[in-house]
Amino acid sequence: MTFIYKLGERITRHSMALLTAIVILVSIGGIVEIAPLFLIENTIEKVEGMRPYTPLELAGRNIYIREGCYACHSQQIRPLRDEVERYGHFSLAAESMYDHPFQWGSKRTGPDLARVGGKYSDEWHVLHMKDPRSVVPESVMPGYAFLADTVLDARGIADDLRANRAVGVPYTDEMIEKAAADLRLQASPDGDASDLQSRYPGANVRDFDGNPKAVTEMDALVAYLQMLGTLVDFPSIRHDDDFNR
Repeated sequence: MTFIYKLGERITRHSMALLTAIVILVSIGGIVEIAPLFLIENTIEKVEGMRPYTPLELAGRNIYIREGCYACHSQQIRPLRDEVERYGHFSLAAESMYDHPFQWGSKRTGPDLARVGGKYSDEWHVLHMKDPRSVVPESVMPGYAFLADTVLDARGIADDLRANRAVGVPYTDEMIEKAAADLRLQASPDGDASDLQSRYPGANVRDFDGNPKAVTEMDALVAYLQMLGTLVDFPSIRHDDDFNR
């Protein structure tokens, strides 16, 4: 300890020695932080079932971000017993592999939404958006009734898919070409959705907001919420530290 103290004292008395030491330490810290980014593909566990968002789900996610839902709701279940018991299986890195930006969040004014898909009915979500206190009396969430009255503007959905493909989401040319048609089809109670579901396995196809005459922003947001946490078959995944086993 005496040697280290004396060395530190000598360094602090010489500006060039101090500057050199700072540069070395900052360089080491930078390498430690940056190097793992070059191995990011090796850090994401491959999980069967993960797929890109459908055009309607992606539009709903855009609305979720636009309205600032991430400020009060996280989408990250930590591997802690109380969180796993309340929300379900802890979040996997692969679940966010197509999120740009990710929606992990750092604050929970409301509950975590990583496993909200299928937990409530479409009708519940619509009521919750229109008047949160009609289904959760203690809620402090503002209402978003206007979503049900706003026709979804899907003119740029193909561009949204192209932008996501540019950052690594595996949208194909066919997916981009049929984006607008797939968006309308997913929110329709009628029509043949077999092609859509072949491109996006497990996609929910139905009228989400109770108004089959129009595809609204409410349709898109509910479609997004209803798929969260539903793509991965968690019982088939085994972890040594899994609290649910």
